[in-house]
Amino acid sequence: MTTDKDLSMDGQSAMAMFAAKGIDVTPNKDQGVVKVVKRQGVDGERPMMGDRVTVHYTGKLLNGKKFDSSLDRKEPFSFNLGKGQVIKAWDISVLSMQKGEVCTLLCKPEYAYGSAGNPGKIPPNSSLLFEMELLSFEGEVLTDDGGIIRRIKVKGDGYTNPNDGATVDVHLEGSCGGRLFDSRDVRFTVGEAEDKGVPLGVDRAMEKMQKGECCILHLKPKYGFGREGKPEYKVGPNKDLVYEVTLKDFQRAKESWEMDLNEKLELASGVKHKGNQYFKAGRFHQAIIQYQRIVSWLEMECGVGMEQQKRIQDFLLISQLNLALCFLRLKEFSHVVENCNKVIELDGKNEKALYRRGEARLLRNEFSLAMADFQQVLQVNSSNRAARAQISICQRKIREHHEQDKKIYANMFQKFAEYDAKVGKMKRRRDESVKSDENSGVGIKRRRRSQDCAS
Repeated sequence: MTTDKDLSMDGQSAMAMFAAKGIDVTPNKDQGVVKVVKRQGVDGERPMMGDRVTVHYTGKLLNGKKFDSSLDRKEPFSFNLGKGQVIKAWDISVLSMQKGEVCTLLCKPEYAYGSAGNPGKIPPNSSLLFEMELLSFEGEVLTDDGGIIRRIKVKGDGYTNPNDGATVDVHLEGSCGGRLFDSRDVRFTVGEAEDKGVPLGVDRAMEKMQKGECCILHLKPKYGFGREGKPEYKVGPNKDLVYEVTLKDFQRAKESWEMDLNEKLELASGVKHKGNQYFKAGRFHQAIIQYQRIVSWLEMECGVGMEQQKRIQDFLLISQLNLALCFLRLKEFSHVVENCNKVIELDGKNEKALYRRGEARLLRNEFSLAMADFQQVLQVNSSNRAARAQISICQRKIREHHEQDKKIYANMFQKFAEYDAKVGKMKRRRDESVKSDENSGVGIKRRRRSQDCAS
């Protein structure tokens, strides 16, 4: 990057330089942000709206006074582009940069800190100079496991997004390894995209999109076509996918607070059926979406009368038991335990919940806790052979674990004993060597005295 001296110029000199060399990067070309490229970046993609970008920068007033610098802190700065996390000038200018590019920006007050300024650092209505280097950028991560990454080509309008159950009209272009395999307009219900051959990752991204948005989604296999692939599209198993998605229009579903209890109970029956269909087809992620909708609708509801209260509890018990079973199939054992605990809070003697929690704990190597769960199952139903068999497995695992611990500790103590013996032997040798040296020294002294006397 350039030096502080390069940014030290009076207002007139700055204006003259930018007028001669600068490029207006504002959308409406009002000279609000003018850029001069100091070093060209690497040819290739530029950042997109929503990307996580990392930059180095130095900011100065037009009189040359520095007010901030990531270089002085020796720490680059990262932010999500176009999310209002930084001043408007940065959101605009970084979109025009390439990786490795270094540029100087002249920013008018309305694109910087405006009439308020930044007390103690930037006076009101100040134009600012920034030197900026774009170090890196990457797409917006939409899931905790990094399985869906979004890059926004065209920003959407408004502030609302499709919700679970919304009806969406989209244009899709799906590719795998650079080969286009799907290009179509399609309408589907959010949470049920699988019915139209649309992968889970596209479905889950809908809740982040706005009308008119066009984005590129990078999907890991879990959010694409998984281990099965999609033979009709000639997509093999465990393939990463790229989808370009344009949200043309959508109709939001009613939110929980917009529905009365009878409406929720009516819808819950159909949603449970849809979840069961997905479960039977091995579409566990899609089934989870359906069961979670029921829980979100009903977990805070109190029925009027015994009949309504029983229907609420029945739906919650079934949904949470089914969620536990889905998570068990997906080997997400902490979620299994969590959902089983919710069932047991409602029904402390629920045989299925106790058994499934025991299965999850056994698979997490929590043998004593698992055995306690299976023993509770037998208290509820003494003829449950599966629980009795699982107790035997837990007992065997506990014995094996204890035997393994004995071996580990035995080996450990043996090594300690061997080490102590080795250290003791070395110490004895050292002591003997010192003693020998002392005796040798005494002998030499005696010989020397004898020689002295002889001479």
